[in-house]
Amino acid sequence: MGKYFGTDGFRGEANVDLNVLHAYKVGRFLGYYYGQEHKARIVIGKDTRRSSYMFEDALSAGLTASGADVYLIHVTTTPSVSYVVRSENFDCGIMISASHNPFYDNGIKVLNGLGHKLEAEVEQKIEEYIDGPEDAIPFATKEKIGRTTDYIIGRNRYIGYLMSLVTRSFKDMKVGLDCANGSAYEIAKGVFDALGAKTYVINNQPDGTNINKNSGSTHIEVLQEYVKENKLDVGFAFDGDADRCLAVDDKGNIVDGDLILYVCGSYLKEKGELNNNTIVTTVMSNLGLYKALDKKGISYEKTAVGDKYVYENMMKNDHIIGGEQSGHIIFSKYAATGDGVLTALMIMEVILEKKTSLSELVKEVVIYPQLLENIRVADKKAAMEHPAVQAAAKEVEKSLGDDGRILLRESGTEPLVRVMVEAQTDELCQKYVKMVADVIKANCV
Repeated sequence: MGKYFGTDGFRGEANVDLNVLHAYKVGRFLGYYYGQEHKARIVIGKDTRRSSYMFEDALSAGLTASGADVYLIHVTTTPSVSYVVRSENFDCGIMISASHNPFYDNGIKVLNGLGHKLEAEVEQKIEEYIDGPEDAIPFATKEKIGRTTDYIIGRNRYIGYLMSLVTRSFKDMKVGLDCANGSAYEIAKGVFDALGAKTYVINNQPDGTNINKNSGSTHIEVLQEYVKENKLDVGFAFDGDADRCLAVDDKGNIVDGDLILYVCGSYLKEKGELNNNTIVTTVMSNLGLYKALDKKGISYEKTAVGDKYVYENMMKNDHIIGGEQSGHIIFSKYAATGDGVLTALMIMEVILEKKTSLSELVKEVVIYPQLLENIRVADKKAAMEHPAVQAAAKEVEKSLGDDGRILLRESGTEPLVRVMVEAQTDELCQKYVKMVADVIKANCV
């Protein structure tokens, strides 16, 4: 974790934590770094928040000043940028988005030439350049100055690619889409309409300030009501940059990332396509998922929280499906990042192939109540290692046995210790979270 770059790029409040000078310098460095041996080609996409246009201009100025040629996809999704980078031989891609954050935040996600998140060592070099006492990168001159090109065709090719993955028509399926007034608003409906679905869309009128506002995967209750009111077969909610997807079944129940992993992983196993018979999860996945996978005879691995770590595990071990409870689902056969629209299409494939409803597909999974409390501490490492805290956690673990679990972990960005308990009832979750939280507050605040 660097000074500016976290697990999901350089993110903060626009022109407060992340300003136009930062963006300009990121562009300056990337144009130089990728252009040392040839003229760099870099593609940029953005979401719908007001500041994304400002950062697009600042990044373009920095990139072209360093000699790179810039290709603008304009409003698009993070996975579409990843697709264009790796399929059309760009040196790197940049997505301007703060994902599920409110409109006044923004972020710069840099993807390498393979469409993966940028290597930490390159991010460190960018940070050193941003904080450097002087600008040591030469300006391009004469014919070496870069230029920007409208590249909306890249997004269109991505849409075509998504449609090519679907093997059956969505005719007669009533599908709800919540586009979060974000990046999916010009992509998701077009894809589902073209595949024959009767598509019902909400929150697809972005105005620069309404991205994620009472909409999308962070406010899934809106889509739940919409699905029930309109008697839809299924609904899908995306976040601001559409790299995550949560679903709503035909009864109006939430189908989160854990349940999506179960549905799609089970289907892949039935088809004989689940590499290594393994699904990759994070430590925050629900105990109910693991018990259901055990019954199916499906193995699983657990990584640290973050789709970055899920993808690293998948690449290292040749697994083909993994993800997070939050809806970042990665199908490595088709994409190098989480992709909300792709995830929705994969769920539709299972529903249509199995000729059943989404509620029927998830009925075998019993999700355990889960409670998380964040506690601000003086020293999070010391708090995690404190003997009294360790003892309290072990006592809870012993009490829960096989019918629950406790997880303590540090925040990656703040002085917080997170206490998470899963148990058979909400009351037990509250009891055991309080037990450990009280010990932390008494000894570590």
